[in-house]
Amino acid sequence: MKNLDMGDAVKILNSMPAEREIQVLVLWADDSSPNLGVRALGRGTEALVRRVWPRAEVTFQNYGHRSPHMPFGRLRSLVREQISGRHGMQKWLSGFDLVIDTRSGDSFSDIYGMKRHTIMSAVAACVVRAGVPVVLGPQTIGPFNTVRGRLLARGSLRGARLVMARDAESLAEAEKLHRARCVLATDVVFAIDVPRVDTTRDVVLNISGLLWNPNPHVDFQRYRNAVCKLHEVLTTQGRGITLLAHVLDSGNADNDVPAIKEFVDLTGSMAEVCIPKGLDEVRSVVASANVVIGSRMHACLNALSVGTPAIPMAYSRKFEPLLRGMQWNHTVDLRDKTTDPVDAVLRHLAATDLAAGVPAVQARAHESLLLAEESLRKLI
Repeated sequence: MKNLDMGDAVKILNSMPAEREIQVLVLWADDSSPNLGVRALGRGTEALVRRVWPRAEVTFQNYGHRSPHMPFGRLRSLVREQISGRHGMQKWLSGFDLVIDTRSGDSFSDIYGMKRHTIMSAVAACVVRAGVPVVLGPQTIGPFNTVRGRLLARGSLRGARLVMARDAESLAEAEKLHRARCVLATDVVFAIDVPRVDTTRDVVLNISGLLWNPNPHVDFQRYRNAVCKLHEVLTTQGRGITLLAHVLDSGNADNDVPAIKEFVDLTGSMAEVCIPKGLDEVRSVVASANVVIGSRMHACLNALSVGTPAIPMAYSRKFEPLLRGMQWNHTVDLRDKTTDPVDAVLRHLAATDLAAGVPAVQARAHESLLLAEESLRKLI
């Protein structure tokens, strides 16, 4: 056999059929949501997919970011589409090789209402009927406080080809609902590229519009008093403060922008106010800080993922198990009425090992995501 010269080799390579690009649909996350946590979820899921399939084509579907083929505004619309096929939903879904169902990170639960839980579960069932493998991406699983909620959850778990929990309590919840195979991973925010910026800010304080107003999670007046008192103490100590919105202005009342404006009017704060334009900017802002104190979980996870220590002011079960799994033990639970949250935050802020522990958190997170990658690689 004669030796091939470079020209012959190039001709042979060019004549070979190109590897088909895998088509991946990501549900309940996107790259344009006013909630920057949802954008982080979308960006992180896409990054995780590309670690396994670098040439994958990724499509997002979410409320406000929806294909005309997907009539999921109401359950009856999905049922009608299953019967009539008017929008071509099943054919459209069948064109994907894989669907990653993120459930917005924390919506695989009935605590946000049965409507949301039901619609998300129904969409997943439609994907299964289309013959496409469903993966429940790294997320919080549960709690499920109703019989109907548990039945829907069990159906989604059984229909998924792979289930990934982002904390040990979620893993236990999945196993309790008789899901035999479940991978313990972590939040996909740790898969996103890290910005390189100088440290130019001291304390970044994220105020949550969800908690600033009446809500089902915590006493909103107690929350308001806590963040106002914390701001006063930090100002007295001479700390520089930046007020950060992590859910941008929108039609939803629980966004952070009006809450921050009201906070400034109420306190007369002279702090820098940062309303970022997108995910890249918010990650650069938290990367520029000495510490982030946040009431939105992904404000804190964005910080830790870029190397900045964070003190979460938690309002639900999704915070502490995830952070504890990474051995980050600086969470303040706002639901605990026996502890002054301001004193608790200040104690964590004064901890001598606060910054020193962040690299180990990042290392553990990346190890967990390797398990997620390996599990995805086995699917297709």
